[in-house]
Amino acid sequence: MPLDDQIAAMRAAALQALRPPAKLRGSEFIEREIRLPQGVSATPGPVRLWGFQRGIADALADPLIERVSVLKATRVGYSMLAAASIAGFIANDPGPVLVVLPTDQDARGFTVDDLEPTFAASPIVATALADDTPEGERNTLTSRRFPGGSLKIVAARSPRNLRRHNAKYLILDEIDAMDMTPEGDPITLATQRTISFSDRKLIAGSTPTYSETSHILRLYGQSDQRVFQVPCPACGSFGEVLFSGIVWDPGRPDTARWRCPHCSEEIEERHKPQMVEEGRWSITRPEVQNHAGFKVSALTSPHPNASWAKLAAEFLAAKDTPELLQVFTNCALAEGWRSEGEELDESALQARAEPIGLDPVPEAVLCLTSGVDVQRDRLEASILGHGATGTVFALAHFVLWGAYDDADTWAQLDALLSTRWPHALGGKIGLDAVCIDSSDGVSQPQVYAFCAGRHRRRIVPIKGVAGFSRPPLERAARAKGKTVNLYICGVDGLKSRLFAGIKQAGAWRFSDSLTPTWYEQLCSEAVQIKYSRGQPTRQFVRLGNRAAEGLDCCCYGLAARSLVTFNPETRRAELAHAEPVTPARRPVLESAWMARR
Repeated sequence: MPLDDQIAAMRAAALQALRPPAKLRGSEFIEREIRLPQGVSATPGPVRLWGFQRGIADALADPLIERVSVLKATRVGYSMLAAASIAGFIANDPGPVLVVLPTDQDARGFTVDDLEPTFAASPIVATALADDTPEGERNTLTSRRFPGGSLKIVAARSPRNLRRHNAKYLILDEIDAMDMTPEGDPITLATQRTISFSDRKLIAGSTPTYSETSHILRLYGQSDQRVFQVPCPACGSFGEVLFSGIVWDPGRPDTARWRCPHCSEEIEERHKPQMVEEGRWSITRPEVQNHAGFKVSALTSPHPNASWAKLAAEFLAAKDTPELLQVFTNCALAEGWRSEGEELDESALQARAEPIGLDPVPEAVLCLTSGVDVQRDRLEASILGHGATGTVFALAHFVLWGAYDDADTWAQLDALLSTRWPHALGGKIGLDAVCIDSSDGVSQPQVYAFCAGRHRRRIVPIKGVAGFSRPPLERAARAKGKTVNLYICGVDGLKSRLFAGIKQAGAWRFSDSLTPTWYEQLCSEAVQIKYSRGQPTRQFVRLGNRAAEGLDCCCYGLAARSLVTFNPETRRAELAHAEPVTPARRPVLESAWMARR
């Protein structure tokens, strides 16, 4: 090579060495820079993405795509992708990052379980997060600053969380579990916090819930609707793996395989990892720009617990139980569940009544709970029995007449709640837990006073709140000056659980002592789709002018069950005794000094 050419080559090489390296983004960044520690991943170390994850990761990091919506099943590794993408924003293009999850507990869990371990194990992110906190500020679990930006992880439940922060990067996770706030849709509120950034990034992901009201189904419908297709090992054609294409021998879900929609060849599970590795995302709505939408079900996941055999077995176990089938549909197939028109028929329920009750309590009942509804002129209480397998027995309903502020009325209730009923096993059984409604705004002082000295008996005051994502029962912060713990009761979720259970054969059993009025009250509401601030929402709506005490009492009784834990075999042994076992008393040691006069 001529000397001039050699000099030119050396100069070019020197300039290249001085030029900063091109930033890695998306899947390349994740697989090169992100590490997963032991405890976060079954295979700790550098991340190795599955085929369908790479396309999602590249879209999350693509500056030309403003919105990314991921309609996802469980067992597809989305939480890892979200954490790794946040790490990429911090390391490559710093800016304000806002992560929104349904509740405070979700926010803390995501931080502790996914973000912090990933950040600590990945040197490039740990370096970017080096302490650069301005004087007077400090990092916290869900809020921290880094050079060029900040990271906030908040709950959607409080509109105040969404008003306080502006963001270039907005990551919304499990949006179908986000309820409407007093100020409107939390997704819209959070999106408003990004409008000052022309290069903003809006990322939303969720497992779907109900078809009529699903946020993620709506967003996916507005996107370019990408589906993941895999090549058939037999014919080479690409196709989407749908549950309708999974077949197995009768009674043998372990033989599950995929039938190719093109050549009808049945492909065994052992081919799936290679098929997924060679798969591709197909855009079904190319006319949509700047909004990438991905739908990924567990059927294409190489996760060991997402094999076709295991998914087939899960379907067979769930297919006859609507509540379980909904979970399978949402969490395994990433499909919405239809529920509009959901209601109960009181005549059909009354026809299921059996000669069971409190004298004696049936042998299968190992736990008793009660829900109490407070009215101006009476207290109403339903007694529910609970079996070891989850069966619920509606055993009795009592109406205690008297003014809510009359001590005699509460004395009647105390007598009822203190009763021990004969049990079919030979012993006696009392109530294990009781929830008393205090949310009418009038009777709260009386309810609190009654419950104050009875907390050890698990007799607690509750306040019912709307929202299908609320847990059945959670302790509220104790108000100043109060001497009793108030519990928040998620009534919408409890009603959904009750309705689904009653429709399941054998899951609910009814006593023939219950009156037609009680059945009418139990069936007093139905699920309907209503619009709130322009957004469709599922709501339980009262049918006509029916009273609803029976329904409310049953929901509160179901909530009370979450306060009780017991060992079924131990409980059976206790109930077999004719009288409650009196524990042996320890000897009392008296001091001679104490006897001095």
